Amino acid sequence: MRAEMSERRIRNNRIRRRRELRHHLMMGLLTIFLVISFSSLFFSFRTKAQGQDTLYYKYYKSVVVEEGDTLWHYAREYALDSYYDSPDAYIQEVVHINSLSEEQITYGQHLILPYYSAEFIN
Repeated sequence: MRAEMSERRIRNNRIRRRRELRHHLMMGLLTIFLVISFSSLFFSFRTKAQGQDTLYYKYYKSVVVEEGDTLWHYAREYALDSYYDSPDAYIQEVVHINSLSEEQITYGQHLILPYYSAEFIN
């Protein structure tokens, strides 16, 4: 009787260890799968962001507003489509940088304008 209980306990322990081993193995495989999935997703976004052939650097320049100039004029001249969703996005950045209360500019006013260039200026 005692031998049967001992054998049953040994058999149950083996079954429990096999289940635990399978559980740990499945959790390890799931972890590896998730790490690979998230890292490939992360690096695919990074690749898309750097998918341009030319590397552009962001700079700022100071300009004096000329007669007839508008923020739309500057947006057409300096806003690259690859960095701004629309000319309005560029204008909003200019308004923010220069702490303007509205999108109106006046003759003789000094503005700081962002622009991108492939040339690295040290």
